[in-house]
Amino acid sequence: MKKSVKLPVLFASLLIILFCYTAMAKLMDMAEFERQLQNQELPEWSKGLLLWLIPVSELLLCILLAIPSTRILGFYGSALLMALFSGYMGLVVAGYFERTPCSCGGVLRSMSFETHLIFNLFFLTLSLMGIYMFHSKKPSAMT
Repeated sequence: MKKSVKLPVLFASLLIILFCYTAMAKLMDMAEFERQLQNQELPEWSKGLLLWLIPVSELLLCILLAIPSTRILGFYGSALLMALFSGYMGLVVAGYFERTPCSCGGVLRSMSFETHLIFNLFFLTLSLMGIYMFHSKKPSAMT
């Protein structure tokens, strides 16, 4: 197996681990996730929607990334989600918000905002590299 064929699978696997971990952390303690969402600088109408939309989206991305024929959709979805998360963290780091609560669970909660932004940008880069590799090679090489 060529190295270029293995990399997209590696990238997808790392994204699956991230999204499974974060989705399960949210779903296993929904009350805590809801409390954290209430502390976010977001419109009130969006918080109830995001309570379910975020973890369900993360799990859906895990499925898309795990199936070779839908992996490219998973990379696009991952890039979008990580861009949104990174943009939010960038605004936090830049001091845009008056207060800066974090709604991340587990190990991610212990990161500084700057470290969290770098962490998010790393996974955004993996997503973008997966997209690039898909379009620069034959689609059959992505399985």
